[in-house]
Formats: sequence, C-alpha cells, structure tokens
Amino acid sequence: MLIVNARLITNDKDNTLYDDGAVYIKGNVIEEVGTTAELKAKYSDDELFDAKGRVVMPGMICAHSHIYSTYARGMGVSEPTDNFYHVLENQWWRLDRLLTLEDVKLNGLTTFMESIQLGVTTLIDHHSGPNSVEGSLFALGDAAKETGMRASLCYEVSDRDGMDIRDKEIKENVDFIKACQKDDHGDMLKGLFGLHASFTLSDDTLNKSAEAMAGVYDGYHVHVAEGIEDEWDTIKTHGKRVVERFEDFGMITENTLAVHGVHVNEREMDILKHHNTPVIFNPESNMNNAVGCPPILRMLEKGITVGLGTDAYTNDMFESMKVANILLAHNACDPTKGFGETLQLQFKNNPKIVSRYFNRPLGVIEKGAYADIITLDYNPFTPVTANNWGGHSLFGFTGRLVNDSIINGDVVMKDKIITKVDQAEVHAKSSERVKAIWKCM
Repeated sequence: MLIVNARLITNDKDNTLYDDGAVYIKGNVIEEVGTTAELKAKYSDDELFDAKGRVVMPGMICAHSHIYSTYARGMGVSEPTDNFYHVLENQWWRLDRLLTLEDVKLNGLTTFMESIQLGVTTLIDHHSGPNSVEGSLFALGDAAKETGMRASLCYEVSDRDGMDIRDKEIKENVDFIKACQKDDHGDMLKGLFGLHASFTLSDDTLNKSAEAMAGVYDGYHVHVAEGIEDEWDTIKTHGKRVVERFEDFGMITENTLAVHGVHVNEREMDILKHHNTPVIFNPESNMNNAVGCPPILRMLEKGITVGLGTDAYTNDMFESMKVANILLAHNACDPTKGFGETLQLQFKNNPKIVSRYFNRPLGVIEKGAYADIITLDYNPFTPVTANNWGGHSLFGFTGRLVNDSIINGDVVMKDKIITKVDQAEVHAKSSERVKAIWKCM
C-alpha cells in the first residue's frame, strides 16, 4: 500500500517533515518514506491510499489505561468519593466486582474502537474484575484482535477480594504472559504481570507473585505511590517506602512500568533510575483524584524515562498531552516548563518504552518500523514545519480530527468508520448491559 499526498510528520531521528510526502507499506512494515512524486514513480502498481493533503503521522501510544472503567461514563455512585481511598472503594472497586466476561469483552471492544477513532494504535492496559478473573485477559486479547489494536495487557493482583481470587489473578497473569510468549499474534499482543498497589498487597502475595514469575518474565505493571495513603501504609506496615518495597521483591526492572509516582522521594527516584524503570504520568487522572502532581520535571532531570498515559480518564492522547503541558507549568510556577517535556514524553519516551515489548519500532514513520499510522483532517491557518509541528500537536491536533487509522499495515478505520467491527452493534449491547451495572452502583 502506498500512502500519497500527505503532510507527513515522521518523528524520525532527523525530525523529517514532507509537505507532500508518501509512505510505502509492505505487508505490516514501512518499506520507504519520501515524496509523493518519488514513491509514485517507484510503486505505481500498488494500492494507493490518498491522504488528500491531510496530516499523516505515527499512531499515538497510550502507556497506561484501565479498560474495566468503561461503564463509568455517565455513571453516578451512591457512596462518598471525598478522598482517594473512597474513590477506589466506593467507585472503582464496586464497579470492577460487577463485571462478567461478557462485560470485559464489551469494554475491550468499545475502548479499542474509541481509541482507534482518536488515533491511538498501541495501548497498554491494567485490568481488574475479581468476579470474572479467569479468561479475562484472553477476552481483552480477543477484543484487540477483532478491532486490530496493538496491546499489552495485565491483571491487577490484589488482596482486597480474598486469597482464592488473588490466586486466580496471579494465574491469569502468568497464563496470559506464557500464551503471548508462545503466540503473540504477529507481535500484536503482549503481557505484563499486573499488581494493584503496595497498600493492597501483602508480603505473602508479593512472594507468590514473584515465585509464579520466576523463569517466566520480569515485567510488572504497578501503581506506585499514586495517593499519599500508599506511602503512609507501606512505611507503617513494612518500614520502607513503596519503591523500596517492590525492589526488595525484584519487581523494579527495566521491563516494569511504575505508574503515577506522585509521592515518590529522591531515593525512590534513584532506585527507578538505577533499574532503568519507566514511570508513567497520567495528568488528568491525578488532577481528578486530587492526589497531586508527580515530580516529573525532577524525574527527567535524573534521566528517568517518563511516559504518558491516561489512566482511562480519556482515550485521547492529544488531550492527555494538553493537560500534561498545563499541569507541569502550573505546578512548577514556571511557564517555560511543560511544553518540551510533554512532547518528549509522548513522541520520544512512549516509543522507547514500547520498544521494550515489541520487536520493531513504533511511534515513528521510517523504514523498518511497524506501519501504525494515522491521518488528521487538520487545516492549519499557520505553517506546519519540522520545527513547530510539536506546537501544532499540543494546540491544534485533537483525537476528533483523526480521519483514518492504520495498524500493522491494516486499515482499521477509514473516513472515521471502524472497518473490522460493527460499532453500532457493540455500542447497543454495551448500552443495554450497563443498565444492570448502574443499578448496583
């Protein structure tokens, strides 16, 4: 397939931009990048994809989300949500306990479809649903395959629903990781070992988790010091801070995602840096839960790889970028902060992070990278250049401008229409099913 007539942002190491660019895709991989004239002359017999002057850029990467929260849009709750613990206990933990495997699959389909519509082509998820644990990651994997999404999945192990369920959670993680190691569906599906947070995990559970992962993998996906309560509980119960505790169990590695990190101190940041462990910033969620702003600027100063996610507050990474920029500047009381750092998180660090899990480059349009590409119907009234496209991405681009999405060389959305799944049918099933869920909230 040859994409032509593109205002092409490559995000490659040279920051190449073409006013009239073209991308030749062979199978699921980018074979060549150049001008429309050059590549049309070489590949005239191939299928043409006319971008019609739209912006063409690498697909967006979401480094942390929660598909299980899908039904929450428009939902009311009857119990207090006046602090972080009550938000968890009275909203999210009540919701996840109500999910059946049918709900898990529906949540996966709706989230992946909306993500595709908003330009996300790779999504890393952290799932929960204690009364539908067995097969839940495989159900999400099926949803990813059906929609065409590239995904990394895990299940959040926790003590909060008892030891029998905890054991099922550990097994689901390991079973899914092993299944992906055996067949990752052409490098489209990966698995990490999910953990909720230190304050809901006993030493026994962490020991059992580490034992189950011995010889399997060293990649974990865990919330770290999101709320100050996590640090308080860990210090009181275990005599150490959150990152120190996870390091003691061998769970802080270069393949681990340490999510949030709002209340980590200098020593914890040094530990993360030592192990080359990425931290994932979720600005809108942190603000919504009123837990604080993570020390992102300090992390970057220390050389920690910080990526960007949404925590499921939105599925639009352009939106998450906009808020990251504002929050970092506001928190630092410095208007020079936020802009460059946000671009680094999304367009440099997120591709670096997912390169640890997938076999070819993502987040870039260059020879040898996977063909994960989006087009935006963006008609600017100021020039778009190699030096300023980041400014357009922060102050002009939105997910709602995405017109087409290509993942792994497959057109999964064309002219804003999802191509692989009947979206209306899925939405109808979801809307019907959610009525029963909301009655219990």
